[in-house]
Amino acid sequence: MDAMGGDYAPDRIVAGAVEAAAAAAGAYEIVLVGDRTRLTEHYGTLLYGLPIEIAHAGEVVAMDEAPAVALRRKRESSISVAMELHRTGDVQAVVTAGNTGAAMAAALLTLGRLAGVSRPAIGTLFPSTRGATLVLDVGANSECTAGNLVEFAVMGSLCAERVFEKSEPAVGLLSIGEESSKGSEGVVEAHARLRAAGLNFIGNVQGQDILTGEADVIVCDGFTGNVILKFTEGITTFLTAGLRNGLRRSPVANIGALLMSPVFAAVKKKLDYEEYGGAPLLGINGAVIICHGGSTARAIHRAVQVACRMAGQGLNEHIKARLDEMHAADLQQ
Repeated sequence: MDAMGGDYAPDRIVAGAVEAAAAAAGAYEIVLVGDRTRLTEHYGTLLYGLPIEIAHAGEVVAMDEAPAVALRRKRESSISVAMELHRTGDVQAVVTAGNTGAAMAAALLTLGRLAGVSRPAIGTLFPSTRGATLVLDVGANSECTAGNLVEFAVMGSLCAERVFEKSEPAVGLLSIGEESSKGSEGVVEAHARLRAAGLNFIGNVQGQDILTGEADVIVCDGFTGNVILKFTEGITTFLTAGLRNGLRRSPVANIGALLMSPVFAAVKKKLDYEEYGGAPLLGINGAVIICHGGSTARAIHRAVQVACRMAGQGLNEHIKARLDEMHAADLQQ
């Protein structure tokens, strides 16, 4: 765990690690990567007796630093050291709430791409009326070819199946209409290729389908996905603030809110990103989870659980095997 990455590091990261380790019952061990002196002096008592170790990293990539420049200058940053521990096999997964660009760059430089993958993708779970929908890419690639979108679909489908336990996940391609002819040239081509990809492909889906749960996995380019992600975060805040302001203006509304509090709590829980932990970085030769910069201890705990499932289910081996099959079929045509 990148103990120094995030808006509230290391406090919340350490708290999440402690929560995860206490609940693990020996199922996994955690390595906190960061300033050993600071972590020991401030949190030593908290860590005592838990399966948590500390690996020293004397530098930190700030949230607002340019990733490429920061990684070149700070070779002993916590995110770089964490990725190196993963590369050497000392850890089987990495969780970070730090600079997303730096996490991606460090993963690519240190771990490399998974064989057969042209570009990695970030997958994020969105709440839906039927559970949750995995959307990818949400920021790793602003522009994508049809081939990239097909690879995202394969990776997302296998991630939904093996990490999030979705049986025969339905895969949708985000477009501006349901018809196969709708969308950009790349989307139209991807639609045709996904029909023959051996996935449970249900065709094009539209923006509203993300929250209605029409598909378990929805594929799009990273520019579109990131806009959707930021808009969803904003609309959640907007709705919460609107409800709060409305309740303050009316005593009757306050009484109704009291009666409806269990319903409000359930809706709030469903919309809360903390319930889903972090976002898997798919297509990397390893298991990497990128968390929201403002993640709480609970969100970090959830992210650790996702990382463990990602590593333990052999996700990358299944992705590689499926892509190998597809590439071999393409060569025969």
